[in-house]
Amino acid sequence: MSLTGDLTARLQAAFDALEAGADPTLASSDHADVQANGAMALAKRLGRKPRDIADELVANLDLAGLATVEVSGPGFLNLTFTTEALESALSAMASDDRLGVSQAVSPKRVVVDYSAPNVAKEMHVGHLRSTVIGDAICRMLTFTGNEVVRRNHVGDWGTPFGMLIEHLLDLGEEAATAELGVGDLNGFYQAARAQFDASEEFQERSRARVVALQGGDAETLRLWRLLVATSVAYFGAVYDKLHVGLTEADVVGESAYNDLLQGVVDDLEAAGLITISDGARCVFPEGFANRDGEPLPLIVQKSDGGFGYAATDLAAIRDRVGTIGADAILYVVGAPQAQHFAMVFAVARMAGWLPEVVEATHVAFGSVLGPDRKVFRTREGGTVKLVDLLEESQRRASAAMAERGLAEGEEAQLVAAQVGIGAVKWADLSTDRVKDYVFDWDRMLAFDGDTGPYLQYAHARISSLIARAATEGSTPAASISLGADEERRLALALVRLPEVVAESLALYAPHRLATYLFDLAQRFTSFYEACPVLKAPDEATRASRLALAELTARSIACGLDLLGITAPSRM
Repeated sequence: MSLTGDLTARLQAAFDALEAGADPTLASSDHADVQANGAMALAKRLGRKPRDIADELVANLDLAGLATVEVSGPGFLNLTFTTEALESALSAMASDDRLGVSQAVSPKRVVVDYSAPNVAKEMHVGHLRSTVIGDAICRMLTFTGNEVVRRNHVGDWGTPFGMLIEHLLDLGEEAATAELGVGDLNGFYQAARAQFDASEEFQERSRARVVALQGGDAETLRLWRLLVATSVAYFGAVYDKLHVGLTEADVVGESAYNDLLQGVVDDLEAAGLITISDGARCVFPEGFANRDGEPLPLIVQKSDGGFGYAATDLAAIRDRVGTIGADAILYVVGAPQAQHFAMVFAVARMAGWLPEVVEATHVAFGSVLGPDRKVFRTREGGTVKLVDLLEESQRRASAAMAERGLAEGEEAQLVAAQVGIGAVKWADLSTDRVKDYVFDWDRMLAFDGDTGPYLQYAHARISSLIARAATEGSTPAASISLGADEERRLALALVRLPEVVAESLALYAPHRLATYLFDLAQRFTSFYEACPVLKAPDEATRASRLALAELTARSIACGLDLLGITAPSRM
């Protein structure tokens, strides 16, 4: 149990003695390590004076060996950890490969649906947030002992594929594969679209090809698979560059659910949930209405007999719960889809396909904006290709590092890639995911402030310090002794890592972890400036401070890895 976890448990016992389940309401404070504010609310419910409640809580509170407590104001409990408790917590953390981050008592099987590009279309900056947020959540889930099933729900089916297959045939398979293989997915799609718009003969061929595709024609399916495989291979190259965990095996596109769609409609009809509206088969879940107050339908089968996204998403839920056995399903998809997912979840629960014990969460996020605070685009007004963005980040990182005289020689290119990609991911992940953010190269590649390069450089500096100490024959102590105020402030940040990881995961909020890491790095800087390490007054102090430095480096590296960002040892 973490230090704060132990304190919370003891506080809860004291509050429970007055009212079962009363919330201690912990908060930060300028006057103590932790403040418990729950006495006021408890006093109001019990009809007593807050100060009297606070005094009684203190009388019932067992803090032996952990902390001291003072009552202030109308009934705040100011709690300060003992030095011995902090030192013990640091030693336990340092001796643990997991830095005190516990694994789930009841691990879950969690399906995480994220990234989701479209076949034969370029991955663009709009895919960045889903991909890096989803990857960070997967990393945290895995690190805490859960079983993660990644799902890349690519758009690989539908009427555009008739057009794309015919364009492939006009180009020739070899030429088309070569074009797609170098990543010119946009060019391929746009050329097919141009042909479709310009030629009635091409339109007729395309429509006939759609019929053949949906009818299972062997040759058409082979050509379709060629398009899908080439695109997926290209997506994989982008994922490798972005350093995320998605693989070809995680791709389960829209086409995977084709054979299940009619069953979705039939079963909803059998359950009496289907209503015919303007010829379409719909379900009207309670609680959803338009601006005029009229009930909103979830269309599962269109009037022409075709199936839309709702049917596919319902089929996916049935598969993920019934076949995979998911305890939780996360959809890392943009905020504009909030209503769609809320309705899909509601209908799935009405049908009994999504039991209440299975969590279904839309992990929504905002947009990436340009300097004009509009959706980020190229100067020409086009969509920014994700691969171009990543290559530009590496070039800019290389230039920024050269300007500072960092990472010269053979490793410069590798470190520049780590810093460039890290800068892009940090800018995204350090922002509350529900908010939009402005994409600003100068800010995100700065080596000071709340940036990826700042955290990476902090880790590299600490690693260099430890390496230099080793050459002088000094090694970190087995246990840490806290004396100076800056040592204590750093220690208080370090011991919070387990609770921050748990909080970030509980809220699916990677920015909470990023905020913690930035604060930790700043506290280390204050510690380093105030407390000499290599020039400490004696060997015992030197070894203890080296241990603090090493634990800080490990914590930063662990946190960055959970965000999918590399922590270089040298820069």
